[in-house]
Amino acid sequence: IENQLQETRTNLVIYQYQRQMMLEKMDTVLTETELENYYTANEKSFILSSNIVKALFIKLPVETPNIEKIKLLARSNDQNDLQQLENYCYQFAEKFDDFNEEWVSMDRLSVELQNDIENEENFLKRNTFFETTDSISIYLISIRDYRLRSSLAPFEYVKNDIKRIIWNTRRFEFIQSLENGIYNEALQENSFKIY
Repeated sequence: IENQLQETRTNLVIYQYQRQMMLEKMDTVLTETELENYYTANEKSFILSSNIVKALFIKLPVETPNIEKIKLLARSNDQNDLQQLENYCYQFAEKFDDFNEEWVSMDRLSVELQNDIENEENFLKRNTFFETTDSISIYLISIRDYRLRSSLAPFEYVKNDIKRIIWNTRRFEFIQSLENGIYNEALQENSFKIY
């Protein structure tokens, strides 16, 4: 137990030292150009495994007034129309989500509907606006853009993944160079012991 405690203590000291050195000396700035270059150089790593969309989802009670006006506004790409739509939805919609105008998986959008979308690829190719109803709600989906599985993921969709990859690579390389530097310094000064 004493040996394990000593080993744990040593590991904690090493971890804290590495962490402090990373905070002080590691380059953590990632430029947009660097991210884009990584994306371009590694495109084959960013092939989509599922269909993704930029979409607007609205769930309304069937008795909502001006439903035709809301449908018309949901189809529009005009900023004023979208602002007006947002105002209507805050008044009447049970759910209104534009997913922060970011890419989301089609699965996430399908969860919002009561029934599954069969053959998503055909659905996306044929529809920019979709409407379905049940006894209490109307569901509206306005698809602004889409990418099909097995195609290249948009840069914005994988940007955070690229940041993590580059940062982890830098971290690994920094720790390796730190350890090598300490080892080489100990060799030069002949201040190490072999057990």
